[in-house]
Amino acid sequence: MTPPEDIVVTHNVAENRYEATVAGKICVAEYVRNNDRMIFTHTFVPAELRGRGIAEKIVRAALADARAQKLKVTPACSYVARFIDRHPEYRELIAT
Repeated sequence: MTPPEDIVVTHNVAENRYEATVAGKICVAEYVRNNDRMIFTHTFVPAELRGRGIAEKIVRAALADARAQKLKVTPACSYVARFIDRHPEYRELIAT
């Protein structure tokens, strides 16, 4: 399998998601854009690929992109919410 450091995350604007294809399977962090806010609604990695750091890599890329665009984030997805809780360097992105 592909190690997490070799995972390429892309922003699929048309589908409102950040994605990576690993072992032929799509892994995603989906969002809804509302003006200057990204509302993360769902993160998905197929069961057979879990535990490899794929979701973390995708969410880090998504949050870095939100920061670069000066967007606020609403973590409606439980994975994104837990990720931000564990990584305080992203807390300033949370919309108030």
